[in-house]
Amino acid sequence: MPEQLKNFFDRKVVERIAAMLHGAHPSFPRQRFLAEATDGLEAHELLGRARHIMRAMHRALPGDFEHAAGILLRSLGPEFERQELQGMGVFIYLPHTLYVAEHGLGHFETSMRAQYELTKRFTAEFSIRPFLERYPRETWERLRQWTKDPSVHVRRLVSEGTRPRLPWASRLRAFQEDPRPVLELLELLKDDPELYVRRSVANNLNDIGKDHPDVLVDTCERWSEGASPERSWIIRHALRSAVKRGDARALSVLGFRGGGGLEVTASFRPERVRLGESVGMTLSVINRTRTRQQAIVDFAVHFIKANGSASPKVFKGGKVDLLPGASCTLEKTISFAAKTTRKHYTGTHRVEALVNGRTTDLGSFTVVG
Repeated sequence: MPEQLKNFFDRKVVERIAAMLHGAHPSFPRQRFLAEATDGLEAHELLGRARHIMRAMHRALPGDFEHAAGILLRSLGPEFERQELQGMGVFIYLPHTLYVAEHGLGHFETSMRAQYELTKRFTAEFSIRPFLERYPRETWERLRQWTKDPSVHVRRLVSEGTRPRLPWASRLRAFQEDPRPVLELLELLKDDPELYVRRSVANNLNDIGKDHPDVLVDTCERWSEGASPERSWIIRHALRSAVKRGDARALSVLGFRGGGGLEVTASFRPERVRLGESVGMTLSVINRTRTRQQAIVDFAVHFIKANGSASPKVFKGGKVDLLPGASCTLEKTISFAAKTTRKHYTGTHRVEALVNGRTTDLGSFTVVG
């Protein structure tokens, strides 16, 4: 995790939290909280630091959650008016949401009220998940009500908090198995006036598609009927992973059908590339048919693994719209520099074109040491 994110939670942030809590509750043991929250803080990463502060907060607040939650709510700063909460400053409330998730599970109404307020200042997309697991029907009903809330942050929580594969969060296994409850909520948000909410809807659908590709495409196909430009954007964004996988039905929903008449060839510069260097690829696409051809042309590089086998990684190429006899070129540079996310190995790397999901062999290049 980048150093600057981890270092957000330093002594100054702890002091700010202490001042806020003391202002809301004059008997809050400010100095004790400061000492405990900063002791050993630097040994943790971002989430670990937030949890460390939360535990010190728990020891300093009253033992009764109802009383403690009231103090937390009174300590909050003003709601954010901007649609998107940007920057690290809002992370000051991460310990608060962790506190609700860990200590508020036995207090449904109070915790819902706390998360309703917190999400307008940070996000409750992480803390809502334990309640979806323990109180699935009650929490779902509350989220359904919140789809009509005047706050864009609350409406976004409905979608973001129910994402089955939300990054940084535990998966919602029940929704991975049966996404129908989530889809009912997304139906109510698909025409939300704010892009901030619609982007979350698209990301949620993209999550669903990783476990239920047919459900994703069926939903997007249904939504595409009479779709506004805003809803069409949701559909395109939701299908991005399916398009990358070459899902023919997803491509068809987006209007990319056929493409079989396109001829794709490639050249590599150089054909032998050393580890640490880059290879340039030029894809030439020509329409050999007598009809207009529209397609998404991506390509897959089969990277050599440590055991000598190969694993494909798909790269975006581009959209082509070619009249009979017309042609175009697409270019891409593939780096073989050392990265923490991928280690490169020598050997022959096969390349394929994906034309509306159908594969065509493009040849290969060789990586040497």
